[in-house]
Formats: sequence, C-alpha cells, structure tokens
Amino acid sequence: MNGTDRIESERAFHDRQARDRAARFGDLSSLYFRDADYLDHEPWIRPAFECLGDVAGKRILDYGCGHGMAGIVLARRGAILTGIDLSAGYIEEARRRAAANEVVVDFETADAESLPFADCSFDAVWGCAILHHLDLRRAGMELRRVLKPDGFAVFSEPWGGNPFFEFARRHVPYPGKHRTRDEKPLQRGDLDPLGEFFPHVEVRGSQLLGSVRRVFRRESPAGGWLDRCDCWLMRRWPRLEKWARYVVVRLSAD
Repeated sequence: MNGTDRIESERAFHDRQARDRAARFGDLSSLYFRDADYLDHEPWIRPAFECLGDVAGKRILDYGCGHGMAGIVLARRGAILTGIDLSAGYIEEARRRAAANEVVVDFETADAESLPFADCSFDAVWGCAILHHLDLRRAGMELRRVLKPDGFAVFSEPWGGNPFFEFARRHVPYPGKHRTRDEKPLQRGDLDPLGEFFPHVEVRGSQLLGSVRRVFRRESPAGGWLDRCDCWLMRRWPRLEKWARYVVVRLSAD
C-alpha cells in the first residue's frame, strides 16, 4: 500500500470511530472531565506527562490529538496548546470538549507526516498511540523541523516486544480492541529512523501484570496493586521493560 492509500485508510477508520462516539456525547456537559480521569486511565499516562515538566507558557503540539483530552489537561496547566489529527471527526469532538471544559486550544485537521507549521514552532510535542500509525522517517523529519533546537517530544506507545501480548492482540477478543489495517505495535528497530533526527531516543516500559485489567475490563484507575507490582518489578529488574505492553518514548536532540 502506498503512502496516500495508507493515510486515507487511517483517516476513514478514525472518522468512523468519531461518528460512533458522537452519539455518546450529545451535549457539552457529557464532555467535561477532571485531569485525573485522563491521567489515571492507564498507568503510563501520568509518568509520561511528568516527562514534559513544567509546561506553563510553553508552546506544545498535541500530535495526533484524537478526542483532545491530553491537550486540554496541558492547557489547564498553562501550555499554549495546538492539537492536530488526521480525522476531522475527532477534531470536532476535541473542539467541543475544549468548549465544555472552558479552555482555549487550537485544534486543527492535519497530516502528522506533513505538518502545517513553521520551523521551530514548538517547545515540546506530546503524542499518545500515534507513532505506530506513521512512517517514522517522515514523521521524525517533521517533528525535528517544528521543534525548537532545545525542544523534545514525549510519546506513549503500544510495544511489540512481548510475544504473549502479541498473541493476545491477535487472538484474544478483549473489549475495546480496535485497530487499523496498517498499525502494529512498535519494536526497538522501528525506532531507528527517529534516531536519524534525534540523537537521544529513550524508551521506558510500563505494564506487565497490570495488563490483565484489559482482558477482564476492570474499570479501575491506574495505580492498583498490579500496577504497583509492575513498577516494583521494573525498578528492580529494568530489563523487564522490554516485555512491557506500552512504552514511553522521549526524543531529544541534546
């Protein structure tokens, strides 16, 4: 599949998702949320946000913003926030969510591999489950271009290093399992193109035992005893991170 077909397939998939979601958010009050509702819905989100540091007054790009919750949390923390997504449907949801939460965010439809911004526009980039949809050489070039010389990017991404998780992704019918035709979890070699533009590519794993919540769909916030066990295990034996379900990726040029 060529790049144009891949992008159009991704756009159509996420527009369908956005249409399906629209019925759940018929009025603005249903789009209000607390920061913790987003930050604690998975165990890797809050630690990934901590990698951004103090965002007050910083120009931040929410790269593949989807429903817009991450960008709204960052705007509440004082960031000057721009969010982009390939799906016009998701951008509409994100704009309505920003209005419901009374924050100012510039959400716009754009291709992550061809960004409509000037060079050196942003202090930092945030992204959640976006890199594994992209041509990472093209994405890396654009990220490096729009970041300031001392800028950096933080992503949380599904990881494909654990064969048990890969088996579950392919064969176990757990709830909320929606994937596009071309996406696949990242592996270490997939990140090599990003190293052409960012000399420092840091990868930290998150969630081993806690993944059973996904299978049984336990709707509890992150930070339960399984998540605490995971943190302890990976602090004690860092090599276990390569078997994690998700990773936090930090890109920087210095």
